[in-house]
Amino acid sequence: ECDLELLLNGALAPLRGFLGRSDYEAVCSGMRLADGSLWPMPITLDVTEELATSLETGDQVALRHPEGFIVAALTIGDIWEPDRRYEAEQVFGTTDPVHPGVDYLLNHSHSFYVGGIVEGVELPPHHTYRELRHTPAELRSLFRERGWERIVAFQTRNPLHRAHFELTKRAAEQADAKLLLHPVVGRTSPDDLDYFVRVRCYKAVLPQYPDDSAMLSLLPLAMRMGGPREALWHALIRRNYGATHFIVGRDHAGPRDAEGKPFYHPDAARELVREHQTEAGIELVEFEEMVYNASADAYVPRSELPAEAVVLNLSGTELRRKLRSGEVIPAWFSYPEVITALRQSFPPRNRQGYTVFFTGLSGSGKSTVAQTFMAMLMEEGSRPVTLLDGDIVRTNLSSELGFSREHRDLNIQRIGFVASEITKNCGAAICAPIAPYRSMRRQVRKLIERYGGFIQVHIATPLEVCERRDRKGLYAKARAGLIKGFTGIDDPYEVPERAEVVIDTTDIEPDESARMVLQYLIDQGYLVARP
Repeated sequence: ECDLELLLNGALAPLRGFLGRSDYEAVCSGMRLADGSLWPMPITLDVTEELATSLETGDQVALRHPEGFIVAALTIGDIWEPDRRYEAEQVFGTTDPVHPGVDYLLNHSHSFYVGGIVEGVELPPHHTYRELRHTPAELRSLFRERGWERIVAFQTRNPLHRAHFELTKRAAEQADAKLLLHPVVGRTSPDDLDYFVRVRCYKAVLPQYPDDSAMLSLLPLAMRMGGPREALWHALIRRNYGATHFIVGRDHAGPRDAEGKPFYHPDAARELVREHQTEAGIELVEFEEMVYNASADAYVPRSELPAEAVVLNLSGTELRRKLRSGEVIPAWFSYPEVITALRQSFPPRNRQGYTVFFTGLSGSGKSTVAQTFMAMLMEEGSRPVTLLDGDIVRTNLSSELGFSREHRDLNIQRIGFVASEITKNCGAAICAPIAPYRSMRRQVRKLIERYGGFIQVHIATPLEVCERRDRKGLYAKARAGLIKGFTGIDDPYEVPERAEVVIDTTDIEPDESARMVLQYLIDQGYLVARP
């Protein structure tokens, strides 16, 4: 939806539609369209194999908004099955599914692409912050009305604090330009704050800039977190919106791997934009990290720090900890209005919602422990509690699904969505499916941790014990070949790589197991210990 809106409003010029095969292959291999034009990011429309085989080149297809009305018509020029692993390697430099762009490409997009020109019927409507949403033509017109000729754009997907303010103000002064704060409000990194909170923070910071020196506009972009290529793509988009300069910092749009290490060299994004800035038609503004020099009560670039300076720093992790604990956030770090907005999204843990996600083999005891744990929470009484047990969900939410990997993932996806809504509204969700696949558990964790706590409990009871407890006779049927794709027999159970609590119920009663989970919640501050 984001890509289509940007195609229709001209933000992705020179593109007139979703890439055909020759353009797609040229972009993947060399960051250029087939005609040689600079373009670093594949803009593709993925469809199912079933739909792809029903289409032919020359067909016209209606592209609809989720609410059902037609947004555009696509004239099909190409239909093909891409090598998505090759695309991941070329565009993102990795096939590691921890990378959010790779994860989406390999695990959530469809296997066929359809390319062709799109003709707009109407732009997708927006019901929030309408006064801050501009097409490229509208924004260029506003610049002309204000007499702004040199405009430096700043890309962000995070709240702005004092360091960002100082960075952007200095960058505008350095470029002798006005400042366009152009935050992304489409898809960003999975663990980012929702854009409502972020926009409240941007609006709170805007009055700090000198009069007629800065403006705020929202960009409905679906980020790929593609590092250097993403930075160049962002620059081209800002050129189309009328910016003459673009700020690129260290590790622009760069995610981190499972060990917390960046996927890209910190300077790679700036180097790529610098290399292509003349052809791209937008000038790079390089800016290094701004740090707080307590000795001078001022923010300065790190390279300008005096040797004797006392530097204060507050990491994102420490900021979230202080927000959740109710501690004071120092005035040198951020503005009071920004902290007020953030506190609404980071209440102390004893007021947050959370999800306790039990996973384990059939017969491991997870449902029994989950039900016992639910009773303890109901007795504790600090939050409303909802149990999403595997059998309950299969009956009431996923009755039409089978047990293929696709259907199992969809079932867990549904559980995760419901649990995220409960968590977002400060309730306690208890989930107890088998959930055999790491990738889907990881996806559910990312979704829920945006809103509150996620506690994964691995009921690690051995397979032979589960088989001995086989009250329904399911393992026996699976061993006899009467049930296919049974977890632990002829379909794998992927042991969690990260579980907050691990319990083997072989010799532990359900009450004791449930108390172990309860104690973890108390230790982490989600619950208050009671005498």
